[in-house]
Amino acid sequence: MSRIEFKNINKRYAPDLPLTINNANLQIDTGEFCVFVGPSGCGKSTLLRMVAGLEDITSGDLLMEDKRVNDIPPAKRGVAMVFQSYALYPHMTVRDNMAFGLKVLGANKAEIERKVKAAADILQLTPLLDRLPKALSGGQRQRVAIGRAIVKEPRVFLFDEPLSNLDAALRVQTRLEIAKLHHDLGSASMIYVTHDQVEAMTLADKIVLLHTGALIESKGSVAQVGSPMTLYHRPASLFVAEFIGSPKMNLLPAKLVRAEATYAVVELAGQQVTAAVDARGLSAGASVQIGIRPEHITVANVGEGCALPATLIHMERLGDSSLLYVSIGAGLPTLNVKVEGSATTAVGEPLTLRLMPEQLHLFDAMGKACERPIVLPS
Repeated sequence: MSRIEFKNINKRYAPDLPLTINNANLQIDTGEFCVFVGPSGCGKSTLLRMVAGLEDITSGDLLMEDKRVNDIPPAKRGVAMVFQSYALYPHMTVRDNMAFGLKVLGANKAEIERKVKAAADILQLTPLLDRLPKALSGGQRQRVAIGRAIVKEPRVFLFDEPLSNLDAALRVQTRLEIAKLHHDLGSASMIYVTHDQVEAMTLADKIVLLHTGALIESKGSVAQVGSPMTLYHRPASLFVAEFIGSPKMNLLPAKLVRAEATYAVVELAGQQVTAAVDARGLSAGASVQIGIRPEHITVANVGEGCALPATLIHMERLGDSSLLYVSIGAGLPTLNVKVEGSATTAVGEPLTLRLMPEQLHLFDAMGKACERPIVLPS
């Protein structure tokens, strides 16, 4: 069992410094793959190190299976950590690197051999057990570091940006191996720290997106907790909407005309646009921002949705898709539109953009998202 709960967790490194972690409250269930994600300086590694016992907690309670562990030493917490740096002993073979922690704990030789063999089989390291780290690729070294954690049979695995030192191809391969490891191990919980939203979206059962800078002090550390698709389809704030998604969400200034239970009408670029949101908490005439993801804008002269006239100012071809940068009027932000790769639109050509009400987000002047009553994929 490996349920973890953060209750009102705060971290301040010195009395005259701002809070690094402010009022963090969240729960990670047994067997769950939870990813801490956010910009640099948001405190995601600090939270991870608190679970490992490597970082003191200024105030609040950290619970594991309902037991407060703030003062329990790292070795007795039942956790294993994989760092960004491989931290392998260069003079030891793969086998000895993986076995070293068990030897320190006094495990017998047969038990060590059994656990090392099992971990090597899971990570496809068996043919490499007698090699030294210098004879391994970066991806193989990272798998050895993961294997060193597996042999301890921890209740919780902690990963601190483990793919940062790998090239693009190895990152994808090792990401798949970590996902498979989570599936194979079943009941062990995993907490994974990254600044890469692709890693967060592809690996996580649950994402914890953390605020950064002044937002930590004013709104607390946790911006939103939920499944990857919840954060993508239902961002709770402008901060979440802009962080999740690549290319990031388009945002346009607008004014609220009227609000009903299931939709709101706003004035955008001189015309009225309908969004499937509940904005009844706002007054008519309130300044708002409309958000729409590049992949949710359709380029078509006829069809459903609100039609916005636009002009193409630049195109980036990416092979399977193309990114169009379009203008919808002087003084308004340039929109990014994602279309299929075979698009043949020329720069300067007029376009018609179509915005579907159920794909539009609405944010108030404080950056809070209006509720979206439309049922979306989970």
